[in-house]
Amino acid sequence: MQKGQIVKALSGFYYVESQNKIFQCKARGKFRKNDQKPLVGDYCEFSIENGNEGYILKLLERKNELVRPPICNIDQALLVFSAKEPDMNTLLLDRFLILIEHLKIQPIICISKIDLVHLEEIQKIMEPYTQAGYQVYYFSSKEKQGIDDIQQVFENKITVITGQSGVGKSSLLNALDIHLNIHTNQISKALGRGKHTTRHVELIKMYGGYVADTPGFSSLELLIDPVELSQAYHDFKDLSSLCK
Repeated sequence: MQKGQIVKALSGFYYVESQNKIFQCKARGKFRKNDQKPLVGDYCEFSIENGNEGYILKLLERKNELVRPPICNIDQALLVFSAKEPDMNTLLLDRFLILIEHLKIQPIICISKIDLVHLEEIQKIMEPYTQAGYQVYYFSSKEKQGIDDIQQVFENKITVITGQSGVGKSSLLNALDIHLNIHTNQISKALGRGKHTTRHVELIKMYGGYVADTPGFSSLELLIDPVELSQAYHDFKDLSSLCK
């Protein structure tokens, strides 16, 4: 029996990295019986039966988990929002921040497509977030602006890059590593939002850490108790001690 981490899930197969090797595995039927499903990011125990193929036998305890995208054991999340096409959506950003901080994941805000706007305009919109202590990065994958600044955040971390469809997540990954060649797609002019271009979740080695490219989505379900919700924003929590 070996231990490793699931770095890719595709078509019922799980690709487990252990000692710098990748093993193709299936999950035992007991996981379905226990209503449990392995996720990318899971640490697991597995056995090898045919060379590099085997079975996942046990999942180790998770420190956190996202339902959509389905990934776990995340250290930080790059929340990618576009300055234009689609327009900046601060309400959706707020919902992302609630969920991410509630799960004890460090949020990092990344604003894409800054070549389509005046930078000062979007910085003014983001000023309340920087004042609240959030890290905010501005970049353009097309013009290769701000990419070097983002590279430094990945070291020794498992990072999920997420945000609504069409904001440029895959383009950002391609700009960070030109060898990835992740498929991208244009914005749907009729709907004003992007077409889904990423079909599976995978951990990619990058700048001393792992990065997950995840399917885009334009809405977010918040299943948080109201009492927990009041503690979700770190700046609200810090100020709550001053309330009667």
